[in-house]
Amino acid sequence: MSNELKSDEIFIDSLECFTVIGINDWEKKTKQLVVIDISIFIVQIPNNNKDVITETIDYKNLSYKIKDFVEKSNFDLIETLAKEIALLCLKVEKVIKATVKVNKPHALKISKNVGVIVSREKNNEN
Repeated sequence: MSNELKSDEIFIDSLECFTVIGINDWEKKTKQLVVIDISIFIVQIPNNNKDVITETIDYKNLSYKIKDFVEKSNFDLIETLAKEIALLCLKVEKVIKATVKVNKPHALKISKNVGVIVSREKNNEN
């Protein structure tokens, strides 16, 4: 038997937010669409077959917190935005790891999408 903790993955896919993001002057004046995918890992409690919300996280509440944070923030880089979202997720008690993908559609005329993926874990949050 392994003593390794098992985790469950909860995901929030295609969360659409409008925020000020970018390094160009025009980007600092206009909110742009970012599309966010989030994978949140929570510790699986051994031998727990309870079917109750207290055994997981409230992903609806977390989704709205993330959307509110993003839409009230300004960032130059999508990398920084993704990192800050991951750190926000790690503030939730049961979350042990968060992987965040931030897509900036139409950032380049020659590409449909540009994005970044970051992962952060509790106790290793930088």
